Amino acid sequence: MPFRLTSSLAALLLATSLFAQSPAKRLLTADDVYRTQYVHDIQVSPEGKWISYTLTTVDRKADKRRNAVWMVNWEGTQDLPLTAESSSDSSARWSPDGKYLAFMSARPADTTSQIWLLDRRGGEARQLTNVKGEIDDYRWSPDSNRLMLEMAESEDAGNDATDAKPRVAKPIVTDRFHFKRDVDGYLTALAVPHIYLFDIESKKLEALTGNKNEEGDAEWSADGSQIAFVASQLDEPDQSSVHGIFVVDARAGAQPRKLVSTFSPNGQKLAWSPDGKQIAFLQGLEAKYNAYNMNRLAVIPAAGGTPKILTAQFDRGASDPEFTADGSALTFLVEDDRRAYLAKLAAGGNVEHVNVGNAVLMERESGGGHTALIAATDASAADVYALENGNLRKLTSHNDALLSELQLGAVEDISFHSKDGTEVHGMVIKPPSYEAGKKYPTLLWIHGGPNMQDDHALSFSLYPLQLERQYFAAHGYVVLAINYRGGSGRGAEYTRSIFADWGNKEVADLLAGIDYAVQKGFADPERLGIGGWSYGGILTDYTIATDSRFKAAISGAGSANQISMYGSDQYIVQYHNELGPPWRTPDLWMKLSYPFFHADRIHTPTLFVGGQDDFNVPIIGSEQMYQALRTLKVPTQLVIYPGQHHLLTRPSYIHDRLERYVAWFDTYLKNQK
Repeated sequence: MPFRLTSSLAALLLATSLFAQSPAKRLLTADDVYRTQYVHDIQVSPEGKWISYTLTTVDRKADKRRNAVWMVNWEGTQDLPLTAESSSDSSARWSPDGKYLAFMSARPADTTSQIWLLDRRGGEARQLTNVKGEIDDYRWSPDSNRLMLEMAESEDAGNDATDAKPRVAKPIVTDRFHFKRDVDGYLTALAVPHIYLFDIESKKLEALTGNKNEEGDAEWSADGSQIAFVASQLDEPDQSSVHGIFVVDARAGAQPRKLVSTFSPNGQKLAWSPDGKQIAFLQGLEAKYNAYNMNRLAVIPAAGGTPKILTAQFDRGASDPEFTADGSALTFLVEDDRRAYLAKLAAGGNVEHVNVGNAVLMERESGGGHTALIAATDASAADVYALENGNLRKLTSHNDALLSELQLGAVEDISFHSKDGTEVHGMVIKPPSYEAGKKYPTLLWIHGGPNMQDDHALSFSLYPLQLERQYFAAHGYVVLAINYRGGSGRGAEYTRSIFADWGNKEVADLLAGIDYAVQKGFADPERLGIGGWSYGGILTDYTIATDSRFKAAISGAGSANQISMYGSDQYIVQYHNELGPPWRTPDLWMKLSYPFFHADRIHTPTLFVGGQDDFNVPIIGSEQMYQALRTLKVPTQLVIYPGQHHLLTRPSYIHDRLERYVAWFDTYLKNQK
């Protein structure tokens, strides 16, 4: 008689087999940085069957981040690399006729980026453009015959490419008010982008516009006859974030006509209605609040007329507007209290949620009747998703193999009240081995901006806050992420409440978060640490100059002597709008520089970290505070990463920074007796 398994025995053996195939999960390590992959810049093909995207990976041997263009089908059954990994392939765009996929690439790597074409019928990529300018962005014309380029003239545009003489770097000459920007460096008259038309067949390049001011954010009308764009409009355009929205016929020599002036300090996004009668755009708050902007959604007739603010009563910021296919409504992304969702607004209606669930949405693109998104959660890094009936269906899985090995810490929402009664929200990230009732060394890890928020998205981008917090949790720390006042996602009044009053309400909110954690019993009051990057580093300086309870601090890309930042960093427009020049308001500048001028209040051992080539928050901000604490004999150290801008890009430096972070905190929060 053949042997047969009983149902209970079969179930037991199956469970044993499955258990044996599932190895125990491990903790996150610094080496895992080399395995992270970053998905971004999605585009849906005209027929809606494919979604292209850029995948950024890490080449550990070369110590570089690599980009490649990929595409995934709508069903999620095919996910294919279209280009080999390089340092520059990006910005893939489908031709509207469906024949080509264009992308930008610098080949060889030391040349300027050009536009390349992949024929969807097969074959190798071929170079399409050979322009001497620096292409910032591009768009296909609706008939697929032309490209619209946003391009700045090259410093070497007049040089003979065949000249074999060794070149000597030219002096940098500028007379611009806003004369420097991180990564871009010093800005000259040649660094001003304009709009060009490039004919695909003839390769002819013609300037569409050409005034002396910056132009960009351009979009074709649906019939291809017109182009809407944004341009500075003042004699000193760098002194304001007020721009004009213009429309011009899509032919060289046409005269643009201005539709409206708008305030858009964080960039603009224009969207034509399908019938070409309306243009949606983003309108900021008052111009003086350029650092605390919360965009509202607006429309204006394309023929000219009175603009209409559609979300005036909606106290959340809008981004990335897009008309529905029938033109009856607009969809847009909303940042809202630790999350981000897709919203819809029909004429005369209320703002409605389009997607369900708690995933944080980062990008959205539509085409061929389909909508694709990039989304993430606390436990899953950003990937491409299909939107179907309000639900997200996952299409790519680039980090699933790594994450399947890891035991991550639980992330929980918290809320509490600051000392003036303001309700503050945040999150707590617990060690994977967390035990209720036990007190843990606790870190306050502060987001930058300040106009941004901590959310429930595991990010592998260049600003990987959740990854860092999970790394701390893996080393036994409870981590607090506090959405202090000045940040986004909580409405206009919340974000602009710190105007010209830095280091006050934010510090109170952060300290209230620490008080909450101590009162709840999971934070050890004798083992508290603090740190952050950018404005998070600045707030670290403010907080340790206010409260002495922290036993260790890390100030990344921060500053404290704000007077020294005037003319050194890239925020000159904000300073004039918010504070006024130092010679007019010296008392205010001194007040906001209290961590430096009262450095003798600081007794917290502090690690200062930054990029040597940072023009966003220059390394001098860290150097000055390091020198002050070194003079005061407070334990301190300064770490400078050569050749790095505000956000570190070299993988080995990111790896090194993580290890230094934990080593510093361990020294003062775990190893002290």
